[in-house]
Amino acid sequence: MTTKTEEQVTIAVGGMTCASCVGRVEGSLSKVPGVLDASVNLATEEATVTYDPDAATPGELYDAVAAAGYEAKPVTKTFAVRGMTCASCVRRVEDALQKADGVQRAQVNLATERVTVSYNPGTALDTLRAGVAARGYELAGEIDAAAELEDTEAEERAREERDLRIRMVAAIAVGVALIVLSQSGNIPGLSSVRPGFINMISWALATPVQFWAGARFYRGAWQVGRHRSTDMNTLIATGTSVAYGYSVVATVWPGLIERAEGVSADVYFDTAAVIVGLILLGRWLEARAKGQTSAAIKRLMGLQAKTARVVRDSEEQDVPIEDVVPGDTVIVRPGEKIAVDGVVVDGRSAVDESMLTGESLPVEKGPKDEVFGATINKTGSFRFQATKVGKDSALAQIIRLVQEAQGSKAPIQRLADVIASYFVPAVLTIALGTFALWLALGPSPAVTYALLAAVAVLIIACPCALGLATPTAIMVGTGKGAEHGVLIRGGESLETAHKIKAVVLDKTGTITEGKPSVTDVVTTDGLSDDDLLRLAASAERGSEHPLGEAIVQEAQDRGLSLAEAQEFQAVPGHGIEARVDGRPLLLGNLKLMNDNRFELNGLAAQGETLSEEGKTPMFVAVDGRVAGVIAVADTLKPGSRDAVAELHRTGIEVVMLTGDNRRTAEAIARQVGVDRVLAEVLPEDKVNHVRALQDEGKVVAMVGDGINDAPALAQADIGIAIGTGTDVAIEASDITLIKGDPRDIATAIQLSKQTMRTIRQNLFWAFAYNVALIPIAAGVLYPVFSSSGVPSGLEPFLGEFGFLNPMLAAGAMALSSVSVMTNSLRLRGFRPAAR
Repeated sequence: MTTKTEEQVTIAVGGMTCASCVGRVEGSLSKVPGVLDASVNLATEEATVTYDPDAATPGELYDAVAAAGYEAKPVTKTFAVRGMTCASCVRRVEDALQKADGVQRAQVNLATERVTVSYNPGTALDTLRAGVAARGYELAGEIDAAAELEDTEAEERAREERDLRIRMVAAIAVGVALIVLSQSGNIPGLSSVRPGFINMISWALATPVQFWAGARFYRGAWQVGRHRSTDMNTLIATGTSVAYGYSVVATVWPGLIERAEGVSADVYFDTAAVIVGLILLGRWLEARAKGQTSAAIKRLMGLQAKTARVVRDSEEQDVPIEDVVPGDTVIVRPGEKIAVDGVVVDGRSAVDESMLTGESLPVEKGPKDEVFGATINKTGSFRFQATKVGKDSALAQIIRLVQEAQGSKAPIQRLADVIASYFVPAVLTIALGTFALWLALGPSPAVTYALLAAVAVLIIACPCALGLATPTAIMVGTGKGAEHGVLIRGGESLETAHKIKAVVLDKTGTITEGKPSVTDVVTTDGLSDDDLLRLAASAERGSEHPLGEAIVQEAQDRGLSLAEAQEFQAVPGHGIEARVDGRPLLLGNLKLMNDNRFELNGLAAQGETLSEEGKTPMFVAVDGRVAGVIAVADTLKPGSRDAVAELHRTGIEVVMLTGDNRRTAEAIARQVGVDRVLAEVLPEDKVNHVRALQDEGKVVAMVGDGINDAPALAQADIGIAIGTGTDVAIEASDITLIKGDPRDIATAIQLSKQTMRTIRQNLFWAFAYNVALIPIAAGVLYPVFSSSGVPSGLEPFLGEFGFLNPMLAAGAMALSSVSVMTNSLRLRGFRPAAR
């Protein structure tokens, strides 16, 4: 989290292709004075920068990205425009904005009275507003256009996929044709055609593939090359250019090579074209997989209602969701989506909140209950008052948290980043060394073998897999968590959670419901349960004590008619006394009964038993005689026992922490089965107990829901907030459980373990692939097969002397990135433990 003296900006970065790009962008940003932290995510193609606004500006960060050789994509925002009446107004507003420094594009829609502006991050909004105001119009507040921007991003991604597909299909088709031409001597009808003519046709076919289909590789290599750097594009552009350039020389000046080699000059146009096609195939598959990794965000954004029915000037009217403001009265009918967050003022219904909480059962709603935007009304109709709209809504905050988490970086990624920063220069060095070695020591024709080996090294090396291994898994994992009501703040939290060895549960609101309720009614002296409860509730009717409120609530739930209490008087620390229906009544603890010297009629033992169960017995005396006892307790949440059992199954110690007395705490602990009880803990001491567990060498998670839990949540290795709790607790946490179901603690840990397992698999594959195949591409198998020859079954792959075919190198490289993406996507099948 950023402090008041820090600000955070997210910059969309274009042109990154591999992990080495990530290191360069981070390095360039980190050099800007005032930058405190810079984290680049290859999967989301975003840089998240924390900086001191007094020492750095967004514009300087934008320039730093550009200085590294990459594109800092503009910020795109939508604003309301006031004062427009005709098409000429549109032109004037667009003109005013496009003339402002840093604005790349401005598009006005007269019908919606909005303008969408793309501008450099360093551009001040006041500058834009001043320019529009000078033309006589008003640039009003920013519109929450998350869904619209998502549509735009989806269109851009679709356009990118379409472009890749077209170029890939063309390259592969031409590559296949070139392979056929390369075998012309063995094909009837072509065998009589002069080789020089075949080479000229091949050159003509290969040139568009090299410089049109492969244009992105040259652009990328130039972008970083002019800043004296290298990346994945450098390897591909160099490798294919060498094969293509050698072939051009062999076509135009075949005698030059024949004199040097002593053999006929072969061309490798087919190799260059197929390499371009296969790498584009890998990029296309990678782009499609990237789109699927953010599927959770897309689903969340798609949940938002488009319109709302509000009451204005005593009339119902449908308005766009953006026009709803806090205080509006919104009407919801059966089957409709709830437009924004609010509080029910009239009517009752059942609401399906599964899209936000993952809870399948509808939740009953009535007056004073909260409702949330994007949830679905099932049965009744009701009206509610809008309280949170746009960016403040629960859905918007969930989307923001998931987006931030998906853009974050796990500590395990740091090793890959360090290696990637040296990777491309190392590969270029290996390729040059390979060429020099085989040129000097290789079999005849030495130039050909040296060339093919060097090209294979350049093409097969794949830093992409290193860069995608961690962020793709984090994107899918955090998105899947959101689907199940578990919000994970970032990659570091996700990584730490799988190491948890002890979970500290705050009792109230975490293990228990957080509000007392009546659990037992025991009567004597001829009164029924309802009679005793009605009298007690009538006496407590005006009480603000939680125990009294619980008794009143129970009576109301049973539909009992309460009477007016007379002569009400509180007895501090003991209970109350009053007159109900003309009958004197005392309600309180055992000491109150003993002080009045009432006979307990055998209820003392019953009260003792209730106390041992963690309940608070409240004795009721009517007409001078003890008539019964009502037990009140903070009841267990339905999933508490299962949550503790599931944590035990994974070998985690469960500790319960509470400010309650030890007797009550141990009674609750027995019911749920925790390992250790820390009772009578003052709020300020919670941090010390968490620290003591950490001092035992354990990775500790703290679960709580109150303001007094916030320091302990921050102290713990992982803070887990109950989503039904306070904003302070949620803000201090690393993980938020939207439903407030303690069983989701195990879900979060289980998800963390599966995600980390996937990341390790990805990193192992990425490292193993490069470590194993780069030496093979360099010709390390030559000594094995130089004398005996390559087995016939391996010749298509390794050639005559064990040199890897560069076309196969391209296929392997494309497969490595796609395999990492596909492995990450397997996390979409995550399911919590059965309940």
